[in-house]
Amino acid sequence: MDVVINLFVGLHIIGIAALLGGFMTQMKAMGAGTARFAPAMLHGALTMLVTGVALVGLNEAQGHHVNTIKIGIKMAVLVVILALVYVKRDEETIAKPLFGAVGALTMANIFIAVLWT
Repeated sequence: MDVVINLFVGLHIIGIAALLGGFMTQMKAMGAGTARFAPAMLHGALTMLVTGVALVGLNEAQGHHVNTIKIGIKMAVLVVILALVYVKRDEETIAKPLFGAVGALTMANIFIAVLWT
């Protein structure tokens, strides 16, 4: 079971890399006011959601303690990110504050995961 959990952790990291990488590649365009949400950002957020839910289920099935408050906050932040990216995915340009908010929320989610023990 540990191999399956580690597989999902790897997929979860790939999802966050796609979301954050999509944001980082558009930072120069954000400065010019022409940033847009790349499809990789949507797919990364969806990957994070699916693998995160699977990880919680797998850890609960193993009998490991799961910090439900931390997971709830991370999921709420991810749902906001996913909603913003999904709703604005077809627009030619995204407003700087909205685009910056997605990047800030993504980084906040990373820091919640890493620093909250």
